[in-house]
Amino acid sequence: MILGRTRHTRIYRAIRELSSTHEEYSVRALCKLGDVTRAAYYKWLRKGAHPTDDQNERLARLAVKIHEEHPDMGYRRIRDKIEHDYGLHANDKRILRICRKKKLRSVIKNRYNCCTRPAADPYYTAENVLNRDFHADSCNQKWVTDVTEFKYHPTEGVTKKVYLSLILDLCDRRPVSYVIGDRNDNPLVFQTFDKAVEGHPDAHPLFHSDRGFQYTNKNFHDKLVQAGMTQSMSRVAHCTDNGPMEGFWGILKREMYYRRKFTSRQELVDAIEDYIAYYTYDRPQRKLGILTPQEYHEKLATAA
Repeated sequence: MILGRTRHTRIYRAIRELSSTHEEYSVRALCKLGDVTRAAYYKWLRKGAHPTDDQNERLARLAVKIHEEHPDMGYRRIRDKIEHDYGLHANDKRILRICRKKKLRSVIKNRYNCCTRPAADPYYTAENVLNRDFHADSCNQKWVTDVTEFKYHPTEGVTKKVYLSLILDLCDRRPVSYVIGDRNDNPLVFQTFDKAVEGHPDAHPLFHSDRGFQYTNKNFHDKLVQAGMTQSMSRVAHCTDNGPMEGFWGILKREMYYRRKFTSRQELVDAIEDYIAYYTYDRPQRKLGILTPQEYHEKLATAA
């Protein structure tokens, strides 16, 4: 089906072009070839092409291009990407119609169930100070963190893992720091925190995590105290208490990891690092006013 005010717009344009430049092509024959009636063609010719036809065609080309580059994007994110990269404004319903006609579909996010277990002595546990208040007025006001795993298959029947530890700023949704390692252990989390402090020595945010063993470690709590941060933890079996972090994992895996089979550690690590760079510098978000996390961060820094 052709996009435009009528579904035969391209056919009518071709008939007009051929009949005006080639005397041997009659309108009657061209209409028959295009499977349209002469009455409909002449009606279109009298009214002229609708001004939205060309824009719809351009939107469709851009939607297809973006979908080919990022096949996991839904129509809302395609709309946002078109506005961010090309300055074209269109509402969600318009892009949805285009995506349906072009059969552009994103991958549906799988349901992810998780839970945390209560930590026992001699570990340190904190209250849920964040209390699902995920809004932050300024950068370095609230940080959230977690660890997730990725699998790769160096040979048939062999599965290995790497772990990604990452800290996210709730204001600009920008990754503050991250570390990729082969073990989900204390050094992985401690190094991530040390990198964040090194890059933001004057930051004293509320620091929220689940009750994983790394975060309930008393040495880690001491690090937070020394950095002048307040510790907050999700309640037991309430993963939504750390919703933005879980959401980030879902986006990352849906757009970069699912439906791909990685056969080497380096290939997987490169893909993770490339995606984090893409997310930070080239992925506009509606909650950030159709800006990327880095653009939003710079906007706030300029306004300060």
